[in-house]
Amino acid sequence: MMKTKVVSGKKLTVPRALLLDFGGVIVETSRVPGWEARLARHIHELLADLKPAVDSHDVEQIASDIKAGCTADSHWKNAMSRPFAPRELRQEEFWGDFVAADWPQKSRDAVVQQASDLCRRMGNMRSTRALRDGILDLLDIAEAAGVQLGIVSNALSGQVHLDFLQERGLTSRFAVEIHSDAAGVRKPNPEMILLAVRRLGLVPSEAWYVGDNFDRDVLCGKRAGIGGNILMEAEGTYHMPYDLKVAPDAIIAGPRELIQLFQNAQRGKAA
Repeated sequence: MMKTKVVSGKKLTVPRALLLDFGGVIVETSRVPGWEARLARHIHELLADLKPAVDSHDVEQIASDIKAGCTADSHWKNAMSRPFAPRELRQEEFWGDFVAADWPQKSRDAVVQQASDLCRRMGNMRSTRALRDGILDLLDIAEAAGVQLGIVSNALSGQVHLDFLQERGLTSRFAVEIHSDAAGVRKPNPEMILLAVRRLGLVPSEAWYVGDNFDRDVLCGKRAGIGGNILMEAEGTYHMPYDLKVAPDAIIAGPRELIQLFQNAQRGKAA
């Protein structure tokens, strides 16, 4: 990853709101080995309790179907970064269509009914999360400057993000939280950013948006007319699903570089 920021030449002014992506910006995520098997065992027990009983489900096959569903979901997400206003995949669709498509109807109905809980479990089992270095300092500096903070993030289960924030006593730091599963739309649909600024009583030009990829985040910021369109590098930032000629206003390595960018704007200096 690049160690220094690259700026498009646009002079950034101090925002009235700083909108942050969750994964890749607020937190770094790491995949947990064997998570599919753990979730598969939970689903196996769930199905075993059905009355009347259905054909038994092999834990290994359930794990394989979960893995296949996640692969299908990943391809779907890549495809949905192309339309102007993509919707979000419903949790019931993920389990009923991507995971359990060939299961007996009763089993498929059971996981669809538990879709919200299963998505939450999957999100917590699948990855560990740690705050990015400097993010708490960034929140402090923004708050001291009277800048409102918000989260704008794609998520199959935004509750996973909310759980993380609550566990660390950070929920109150954010004036608005827009997650795609609750909003019904997903980035790069500009409505994700527009929802956030409307709730803050602002217009897009008064805010900065910071995300970690081009096809979801930078494109969303451009479509929404955001005042500062910032790309923060993270794992996968440069793995774009298709050729995309869109540039952010600045590319930064992490939260500490974002602090510098913000402070430069306060001083009226070019980034």
